Parts: sequence; structure tokens; C-alpha cells
Amino acid sequence: MQLQLSAEDEKFRDEMRTFFTTEVSQEIRTTVAEGRELTKEQIVESQQTLNKAGLAVPHWPEEYGGRGWSDLQRHIWNEEMQAACVPIPLAFNASMIGPVIAQFGSQEQKDEFLPKTANLDIWWSQGFSEPDAGSDLAGLRTTAVKDGDDYIVNGQKTWTTLGQYGDWIFTLVRTDPEVKKQAGISMLLIDMRSEGLEVRPIELIDGGHEVNEVWFTDVRVPAKNLVGEENSGWTQAKFLLGNERVGVAPVGSTKRVLARAKELGAELVKDDPLLRARIIELENELLALELTALRVVAHSEGGEPHPASSVLKLKGTELQQAVSELVVDLGGPDTLASGEEGDTESWYRRSTPTYLNLRKASIYGGSNEVQRQIISRTILGL
Repeated sequence: MQLQLSAEDEKFRDEMRTFFTTEVSQEIRTTVAEGRELTKEQIVESQQTLNKAGLAVPHWPEEYGGRGWSDLQRHIWNEEMQAACVPIPLAFNASMIGPVIAQFGSQEQKDEFLPKTANLDIWWSQGFSEPDAGSDLAGLRTTAVKDGDDYIVNGQKTWTTLGQYGDWIFTLVRTDPEVKKQAGISMLLIDMRSEGLEVRPIELIDGGHEVNEVWFTDVRVPAKNLVGEENSGWTQAKFLLGNERVGVAPVGSTKRVLARAKELGAELVKDDPLLRARIIELENELLALELTALRVVAHSEGGEPHPASSVLKLKGTELQQAVSELVVDLGGPDTLASGEEGDTESWYRRSTPTYLNLRKASIYGGSNEVQRQIISRTILGL
């Protein structure tokens, strides 16, 4: 396989690298590099900086901010952004609901929501999972009953990441309880300021607040906020989850963390052949994942993500977890020590919360067990 970039693509890479390392706030990039949590304001500032330069949603249709780039250019953009410690555009906006509205939404929805979504003037939340419908998403029970020009929504969503910041929530609801589970689902766009909608925090084991419950009690939603046709939500959900699974394999940032770990743990690595072999294996698997990501993007035609996006989700999250475990092993006592922090010690200390947090990566976007089932059916034909 020819991996050498053309002169044109090398120039493109240099342009992306220069922009990301000079135009995005150094404070934001340092926060990412050090593994610290970004504030809402930093996330918004970063995406608006990208959007002003036309770099927030290059994969969207060109009339809504897309760039018409080749698959390779999009890969380079994504890789250089992560390598430069620039936060990727908010996934709920850029990779999830934005492409869904562009593909399935009415013209009114496109005009109203897409510019604000690209610029993060609207912060979207994802209303998919429920207490009894996570991996079995088709089992959701939140209902939407037609009432004149509105739907009345009742139910509960859970594990709503960063829902405390949300302005709107794209929500899967059951609009026909009499048909096969998947056939009776619709997607609604719901203003989170609506009467009867409540966001309740879920406190994590470390005391953090990243996820939430969202409750709907007789929430009135205009019917014009229905995406596509009634009961077509499963098609839109599969489209959205396919895009999410492509983006859930952050090759660039995982490579960056691994490189940093090699640098800080150089003395340990030098004296331990098993540790060297472990790192080499991770590097080889990341390269294989990177090439697979290119193939998936190249073969995602007609608005339908390639089934191999499940491979990216599965392997990408496994490698994220493996690299985070390596960092904790390299840090040893420094991952738990207290007292005054230096640069190396503080980076290692933050690695333990990162390691614990990334255990969820095997679950969100469709659990890895579900991805194995998808791969066996759609790719291997078993």
C-alpha cells in the first residue's frame, strides 16, 4: 500500500498543522495536552475559532459549512487537530445531529439549526439511552403522542453526557407502540427550556458531574420539530450511530498520548524488553486502525456509514483503554501520590481518573458486545 502523501496533500497537512498550532488558544491546547477537563467556554471558543475558518464541519454539505474535501484530507484534518491538542468539534453537534439534519431534516430545520449547530451557538444533547434501553436501544419507552400541531412527550433519558450545558436535545421517542419495536420510533428536536423538562445530575464515583438524567413530563413539542417522517427514527438513529462509531476511534489523540508516555517513561522502557514489546504492539495496532479508518470513510457512500465503522468503535475504544492502562503502569506511585506536583507527576496523576473514565468507552455508542454482533452479521455473514 502506498502511504506516501502527494505534494499537494503534504501542503494541506502543513496548512492544517500551522492553523491548529497558531490560531487556537494556547491555553486551550495546554489544557488538552495536560489531560485536564475543558470548561464549556473553552469548548465553545475552540469550535467557534474553527468554524470562523471553515474548519469545524468540513464533512457537511458545502452549503452548510462543508469543504468538499477528499477522504484523505478529512483524515489529515482530524489527525493534525488531535496531534495539536485541539479539541475536536463537539460530537453531538458536528458528528451526530448536524449530519442527521442535513440528510433527513426539512429545509426549515436545515436553515434554522445547521448554522447555529456548526458554530456551537446551540449546544446539543443526545437523548437516546434509557434505564432499560441502553445497548437495546430499540426497547426505549419514552413516548410522544400527537396532540394537534404538537407532540406530548413523557419519559426518561439517562447518561446524557454534558446535558447540564444543553440548549436542545435530539431525542428518540416511541410514536407507535403497536408495531415492531424499531418501526415505531421517531426523532424529535426538543428545546431543553421547555416546561416539564428537567435535567438531574448523576454524580460519578470521583464526585464529577459529566452525565445526567433528563425527565420529560407532558413536554409539548411542536410537530415541525419531527425529523423526517413519523416512525422513521430508527433509520436516523442507525445513520447517527454509524457516524458516532467512526468518530469514536480517536487515532490521533491516542497516538499522542502513547508518544508522551514513551517520552516520560523512557528510562523504564529502555530497561524492560517486555514493556518495549507492549508499546510496539500498541503502535502497530494504532497504525492498522488508522488504515481501517481510511477505508471506512472511503467506502461510506450514499449517506450510509460502512458497516466496518463497528470495527473502528470496537478496536478504537480497546486501544484507548490499553494506552490509558499503559500510562498508569508507567506512572506507578505517581498516579496516586499527593503533595506538590511537577509537570511529569501531575500528568501521571491525572492518568488514573482518565483510565477509570475510559472504562465507559466499551459501552457508549453501542457496547462492544453489540459491535461484535454487528460485525458477525454484516461483515462476516455469520
